[in-house]
Amino acid sequence: MLRLSDLQLPLDHTDEELQATILHKLGITADELQNFSLFKRSYDARKKHKILLIYQLDVALTAAAEKRVLEQFVNQSFVRPSPDTRYQFVAEAADSFPSKTQQRPIVIRFGPCGMLAALVLAQMGLKPIVLERGQEVRQRTKDTWGLWREGKLNTESNVQYGEGGAGTFSDGKLYSQVKDMRHLGRKVLAEFVKAGAPEEIMYVSKPHIGTFKLVTMVENIRNDIIALGGEIRFGSKVETIHRQICEEQLGEHESGQITGVTITSASDEKETLHSRHIILAIGHSARDSFQMLLEQGVYIEPKPFSIGFRIEHPQSVIDKARFGEQAGHPILGAADYKLVHHCKNGRSVYSLCMCPGGTVVAATSEEGSVVNNGMSQYSRNERNANSAIVVGIEPEKDYPEHPLAGIDLQRKLETTAYQLGGKNYNAPAQLVGDFLEDKPSMELGSVIPSYTPGVTLGDLSQALPEFAIEAIREAIPEFEKKIKGFFMADAVLTGVETRTSAPICIRRGKDYQNINTQGLYPAGEGAGYAGGILSAGIDGIKVAEAVALDILK
Repeated sequence: MLRLSDLQLPLDHTDEELQATILHKLGITADELQNFSLFKRSYDARKKHKILLIYQLDVALTAAAEKRVLEQFVNQSFVRPSPDTRYQFVAEAADSFPSKTQQRPIVIRFGPCGMLAALVLAQMGLKPIVLERGQEVRQRTKDTWGLWREGKLNTESNVQYGEGGAGTFSDGKLYSQVKDMRHLGRKVLAEFVKAGAPEEIMYVSKPHIGTFKLVTMVENIRNDIIALGGEIRFGSKVETIHRQICEEQLGEHESGQITGVTITSASDEKETLHSRHIILAIGHSARDSFQMLLEQGVYIEPKPFSIGFRIEHPQSVIDKARFGEQAGHPILGAADYKLVHHCKNGRSVYSLCMCPGGTVVAATSEEGSVVNNGMSQYSRNERNANSAIVVGIEPEKDYPEHPLAGIDLQRKLETTAYQLGGKNYNAPAQLVGDFLEDKPSMELGSVIPSYTPGVTLGDLSQALPEFAIEAIREAIPEFEKKIKGFFMADAVLTGVETRTSAPICIRRGKDYQNINTQGLYPAGEGAGYAGGILSAGIDGIKVAEAVALDILK
């Protein structure tokens, strides 16, 4: 089998034209081509009048033809033997696991990272116990809609907490920038397809799923884990970890060994579970858990994150800017964008979590605060496009006081947004034209904001630090040079976006354990090692492997 790359065809090519291009590219006859399958499909839209589809294919030839092609193109990168992308388990437990002397591994939280960690542990026979403070995904969806439709927040079951994690209420993007030499990303995608995701996520260049499909997928993965001997407890909040102090020091940090956790159930009953292998996949918003870990002596350090607003345009404007006359073509779908601008004040402004044909959603997990995020369904057919437009900030410069000072800053901005919105979970909003002219907005234009419970128009200059407002005002006209229409006066800015990533890093070593707490495996976005569904899933697999190797050594 050969991997054939960089095959370019017009947007509306036929299957016959694709096969003819394969034959021409490899210099073979139709009789020598046995079959081919799609590995990856992307597009090149740099020339709007001539958008091209770019293919990577796995091609099966006769033995003689394959040998000839490899010899002929030995110095060419577009054809190579197809790599083996199948996942290989690193360990396998005995049928009797756990024995009387063995403890089951614990996974804290059931977002993309915890989910893949628990699934791989279960597939290796290690029967994990999953502790999720929120509710199962369908009840969680009802609780989340309670905020969106009625302004009623459930602080333990919302966009941030519950089965599926924050990624459940998102665009469901399944691509990342992480280096993936072991093809762990394909393991994640394959498990999602098995659980009900569309087959196309295995080959399109920017796969996504959308919230409704994610709900069913999450349930199916949960059922797989349980069928393999795993256990999942909802409404189980980890109140404290148990950490036994060791005599030796790890550099400047007091060394410890994890021994278990104490949890509180939804009925306020406390229980202690014992384990020397705990995966900490708590997500970027588990602020009380960060505080508890710090108090228990786990080493945590601050890290950079970003703050800003959501911006909404008509999706048709973005489609036209990106695809020209081909806007609306079914293969291209709703257009996205990725923008960055380096400002005169030394800050960088960039787009994040762009949601084509989606909505801006309320994403707070604490009373008296307003946070927004973006979400799309699989169809991406809502009227507006939205994206975070955020400014990068750094602990040394912007929150140097203590390891959790970034959380203090987030809370301050979220509380201010709550007050500007009217203290009823409405979000403060402003038209782009008014924001750039530094005047309050009094009425909407052609763009109707999608945020629910609703928005309160006013002056967003009070919602972020002055340096961030200055940077965003400089960046928006610059983004117009790349996306025509970005500068439209009645596009809408909605505040605030603060949960872009965790403001802390729970440092770990090469063995994936916390640098001063043996047996504690920080993972995913909340630990500072992922940024999105796919990278979180990949990190969950890596950590699960490390746990398995340590248990079974």
